[in-house]
Amino acid sequence: MRKVAVVGIGHTKFGKWENRTAVELFAEAARQALEDAGAEGKEVEALFVGSALPDFGEGQAMIQTQCRAELGLGLIPSTRFEGACASSTVAIRDACMWVASGQYDLVLAGGTERVIPMGTPLATRTFAMALNAYQEVPAGLTFPGVFALVARLYSRVYGIPLERLREQMAHVAIQNHRHGARNPLAQFYGKYENLRVEEVLSSRMVCDPLTLLDCCPFSDGAAAVVLCAEEKARRYTDTPVYILGTGQGTGGPMGLFEEELVKPPSRVFSARMAFRKAGLEPKDIQVLELHDCFTPAEIVALEAMGFFPEGKAGEAVEEGQTEIGGKIPTNMSGGLIGKGHPIGATGASQVCMIVQQMRGEAPKGNQVDPVPEFGMVDTMGGAYGTLCHLILGRARG
Repeated sequence: MRKVAVVGIGHTKFGKWENRTAVELFAEAARQALEDAGAEGKEVEALFVGSALPDFGEGQAMIQTQCRAELGLGLIPSTRFEGACASSTVAIRDACMWVASGQYDLVLAGGTERVIPMGTPLATRTFAMALNAYQEVPAGLTFPGVFALVARLYSRVYGIPLERLREQMAHVAIQNHRHGARNPLAQFYGKYENLRVEEVLSSRMVCDPLTLLDCCPFSDGAAAVVLCAEEKARRYTDTPVYILGTGQGTGGPMGLFEEELVKPPSRVFSARMAFRKAGLEPKDIQVLELHDCFTPAEIVALEAMGFFPEGKAGEAVEEGQTEIGGKIPTNMSGGLIGKGHPIGATGASQVCMIVQQMRGEAPKGNQVDPVPEFGMVDTMGGAYGTLCHLILGRARG
């Protein structure tokens, strides 16, 4: 299998887009990525698009065909990937494998979504369709409900009083909002840079114990990357970033693993696969973009991937171990909480943010120093239903 490099990235601003379709947003990000790589559309041999809800958001099925047409690409294979919030991470992973296999030399991959126009009731209901439609959804479960359960279970399993855990969760929100406030592409750019624990705890209750500032927002946006075979990477950029390892795992429904909600087997399985393929360990990773859809989700993810012992990640965040200068700088882009979460675009956005870090191009105050050698992406779709991990490096490995 050949080595695969990211040679171009593109990213719209995340937030509310009133006059642009999801297709148009993807085309904007894709054109940026092609321009960044110095590549032309005629060189693209296949298109991989992650999008979770285009049928419900805009009534547009087969969005990949419209993206291809909008970009003026040839009659190339174009495929849509649906893995809920992990849709574009899975798309990039598949794109990587196709290039590694030798089938294609240069491909375009990414994701797009418009969620805000759906409105909160419809968006909440359609998001919940990524749960078990026969048992969990009829019981009234939504994703805030899932992670409220996770927080309460985590408190019980590790013997951490719930009010103490809420303070640790608040530090996740404070850190990620601070990073998002410095990121011009983030939904909350310029906002919430100096949050206090009391502000997070006293914000509007969404699902006890989660308050509004414990939750990621609904978002619109797109992100894209250009991937190519190692031997051609230097034709397009002087700073290729290589995909060294990938992993994917499948879990759910929740009733099948109950207490494992606080150490989801699908995440453990996927992360270990990526580490094994990259020949690396958690201690080697110098910057991490993980799926912080809700503050307890970040705490659980940090432990499941092996960065902190079980029951200790909340304390580690509080101590600054996930900040620059700490053990593992995490969500320097703002993460889902501070940057935004346009479902199908989130994984591709995470990849773009890691590439920025490895080029030394992250926003002021968010750039890890020295420039990281190895970075990692963690994206979750559904309630641990689809987990996907990508490990990237400046060296070929």
